[in-house]
Amino acid sequence: MIAALDVSYDEASSLGTAAAVVFENWNDPAPASEYVATITKIEAYTPGEFFKRELPCLLAVIDRIKESLEILVVDGYVNLNAKPGLGWYLFEKLNRNSAVIGVAKSHFRDAPAIQILRGQSKSPLYITAAGIDAQDAAQHIRQMHGQHRIPTLLKRVDRLTRKDD
Repeated sequence: MIAALDVSYDEASSLGTAAAVVFENWNDPAPASEYVATITKIEAYTPGEFFKRELPCLLAVIDRIKESLEILVVDGYVNLNAKPGLGWYLFEKLNRNSAVIGVAKSHFRDAPAIQILRGQSKSPLYITAAGIDAQDAAQHIRQMHGQHRIPTLLKRVDRLTRKDD
């Protein structure tokens, strides 16, 4: 199974909301299951150390997932040039047992990302990966359901974190 993960934050209350949508095939239009976890006392944002804030939230929602996961899709980068990104820290924390694909909406200087276009968008998505070939990862994201830049299930997981569904 595949899980798309995302996190949002409420700075005023120091809460984080992490969500996961689990699906079987890259072109699935709807998730097989959904999970949400609320995290109290989130870390303050520290430039260059985003993973310290995001990783505990992702792990909290992953702990709720009942299905066996082969691939995780995160909002962000796996690698940032010569430095590890959030996805790499997650890959390591999970003992490299699940591949991690990073899907970023903005360019990070010198990051080794593959750019893909979806739908009619002129703005690329930036794909990085660990535990799976980056070209294969990019092809999987291209295949995801939806006619727009952001695949349907990635939009869904984002909405779950914001509680606006």
